[in-house]
Order: sequence, then structure tokens, then C-alpha cells
Amino acid sequence: MYAGARLRQLREDRSLSQSDLARMLGISASYVNQLEHDGRPLSLAVLLKLTEHFGVDAEFFAAHDTARLVADVREVFADDTLDDSISPGEVDELTTKLPGVARVVVALHRRYRKSVENIAALTAEQGMDRTSARQPHEQVRDWFYARNNHVPALDEDAEELSVRLRLRPGEVRSGLVAALRDRHGVRVVGEPLGTGRHEFDRRGRLLRLAPTLRPGQAAFRLASELAMLEAGEAIDRLVDRAGFGDETARRLLRIGLANYYAGALVLPYRVFLGAAERLRYDVTLLSGEFGVGFETVCHRLSTLQRRGAHGVPFSFVRVDRAGNISKRQSATGFHFSRVGGSCPLWIVYEAFGAPGRILTQIAELPDGKKYFWLARTVTQAAGGHGDPGKTFAIGLGCELRHAGRLVYSDGLELGKGAAVTPIGMGCKVCERPACPQRAFPAIGRPLRVDEHASGVVPYPPLA
Repeated sequence: MYAGARLRQLREDRSLSQSDLARMLGISASYVNQLEHDGRPLSLAVLLKLTEHFGVDAEFFAAHDTARLVADVREVFADDTLDDSISPGEVDELTTKLPGVARVVVALHRRYRKSVENIAALTAEQGMDRTSARQPHEQVRDWFYARNNHVPALDEDAEELSVRLRLRPGEVRSGLVAALRDRHGVRVVGEPLGTGRHEFDRRGRLLRLAPTLRPGQAAFRLASELAMLEAGEAIDRLVDRAGFGDETARRLLRIGLANYYAGALVLPYRVFLGAAERLRYDVTLLSGEFGVGFETVCHRLSTLQRRGAHGVPFSFVRVDRAGNISKRQSATGFHFSRVGGSCPLWIVYEAFGAPGRILTQIAELPDGKKYFWLARTVTQAAGGHGDPGKTFAIGLGCELRHAGRLVYSDGLELGKGAAVTPIGMGCKVCERPACPQRAFPAIGRPLRVDEHASGVVPYPPLA
């Protein structure tokens, strides 16, 4: 394979010269120079030496990472607001010869799109003061969102611990109980806790679990407390680096990181990724194989972005009937509204009308980017008879180009004949004037008002 840009990146990340790398690999400096400029392909012998010396997977040099960057750059220059166009050949040359520049171009374009999201947040507040600081939970949510919902250090540490504890998929509870007892002197008991799910008495080394928890939920609670005990120092370092001034935000981030570690422990990266690829991302089958719920599997699928071992880059969202987004994570460029009020044509909201069924949709944003979405409701019981429960819609989406890897796309037309639903980020910032579902006029656009005529489209703009 030709992997000059990746080889150069690997060398520069470790502050090595071409001569240094040549000595490590037992080849000439001129050979290294030819490899980095794609004058010669990367041979199997050199590839093996690279993986041995640097501890990276062979997939690190695979072409699919470059292909993704090419697709991202093409998306930037496909923006119809640009007057000039760039040929596919120029895009390929930019991403191959100057991958760092290409990533900056993509990042700038995403920052522009982020500004559209910020406008949506401002207008959706309807006059509320947005100069005040973000709420603590918003700070934590945005911290994970900025990292594509992937924390490599915790993910790898949890995976290693899973191996040491010999945890078996779908049968992790007994292993976690034993680990808490043998490694930390913690005793686990089942005990009614009212509306609580678990309580940990650190001084008495006693962990109480509500007997109403399902097996997967109980395992996750056990794993989250084990995370605090096993990786507490690593979690504290990440919290300190986040720079949150609010103590509530710091505590929420600590909980979020412990939960992340728990997910990586119960669903270890390589085992889970292998099962996901083998089962073609069938969430129901993955839930059964690992003994966890639909939401947990979807959330974990949105984190599979380890360098050299990528899964499908998913966006994950959880919403309630009122349209409030309580969880949102993304490894893609999908635009989420920060404060709810997203497009009612989005399949995530339609899921409430078909409880328990998995619905699919090909959705197109105003910038022309297409995504494949699946959605299903989940219900969480709160207690006994008469106690209100909680119902959410879970959405999992990826760029349409990845849809063929999902079992949910079987039998669907994904090409030019695909049935596409145009959606937006919210009516006040949506650029689609002909949408019959519009609830508000778009800001900054004058309306065509005729006292003696009416139509299907509300708030029609002036031509």
C-alpha cells in the first residue's frame, strides 16, 4: 500500500527524523523519503517492523482513513454557497500530500456549521438571557461531544481490566461482584432503595443495589463503582484538565467518565466491535449477546472511534415526547439542536407513535449531507403501580455512505432512487421555504403576506 502521509505523521508525532526512522527499520534514509512521498509502496516487511516498533495496528496505515478525509473535504467544497469548485483530483492531492491542511479546512467548515447550531440555540431560547454560563450538565455534554464521545485512555484501561478479570460477554455480574470483593473489599447486597438504583457506602465498603434493576443495569452500576476505585486517579486528571470552575460540573464529569469506563468494561472495545461487525450492527442481537439494554448498546456504538480500529461513526441521541434532547453524542458532523425543537420530520420523533418498533429513515440536511437513521422507544419503570415511568426515543444515525454495513439497510434503495426526507435543525433557522410542517418563519427572511390567498405552506417567504 501507499501510505506516505500516515508514515510521515507517525514519525513526526514521535519527533523522529527520516534518518532516525531509517535506523530503527534497518533501511536507508532515501528509502524512507521515497515511502513518505509515495514513491514506493509500504512493503509487508517494513509494515511489520513499524507495528512492532511503534505499537500501532496495521490498520493505522490502511486507506480507509484517507478515504474518510477525502469524503469530508469533498463535502466542504460541495457547499453550494461557494462560487468556485475543486476537482476530485485536486481533493485527492490535497488529502494525500497535505493531510494536516485538509483537516484544518474540514475543521473550519465544521466550525461554520457549528455557528448555525449556536444560532439555533439562541433563537430557540425565545428571549432568555444566553449571556449567562452554561448549565453544568451542558458543559459536561459538550465536553464529550467535542471528543466524538471517545476517551482513549479510559477505553483501553477498561478493556485491559476486562481481560484480567476474565469477564465473559453477557455474564459479567458475578465477575464484577468478585472484583469489588477481592480487589477492594466491597460487599454487594440487594436492598430496596425507594426510587434509588444504587448506593455505595465508602466507609462501610457496602454497595447496595435495588432489586428492581435488570441484570444489565445492575452490571453497569457495579462497573461504574469499580471504575471509581480502579481508575479514580485517571478520571480525576481528566476532570482537572477540563478546567471547569463549577464544582457541580466537575462532579457530573466525574460521573460521566465513570459511566464511560463502565460501558467500556461491560462492552470491551475489540470484543464488542468484532461482534458489531459480525452481526452487522443489529442492536437487538447485540443486546442479547452482551446482556444489556437497547440504549446502552446504541450509546456504546457511538464511541467506537479508536485509531486504527474504527467502527461505523454514529451519532446517538435520546429525546423525550416534548422534544427535549437529554443525551447527544456524535462521531459524525450531524447538527444537533442544543435546546430541543428539532425538525418534527426527523424519525426520532415518529418513534413515539410506534412503541418498541425500530424505524428507519434517510434524512437530508439543508447542506445536502445525507444520514441513515434508526429509532426506537425505550421505557424505564420508576416503581410500582401508579408511579410514573420514563419513555424516551433513542436515535442512532450514520452518514449514508456507511449504511450498507448495517442490517437495517437491507432491501432499501440507498442510491439516487432512495426515499429521502428533508429535515432541518429547527424552524427558525431552517432554510427550506416549502416545508408544510414549519411552525415558525425563518429569522431574517421577509414573508409574503396576502390577505386574500392561502396555501399549504405556512409563512411563505418573499421570492
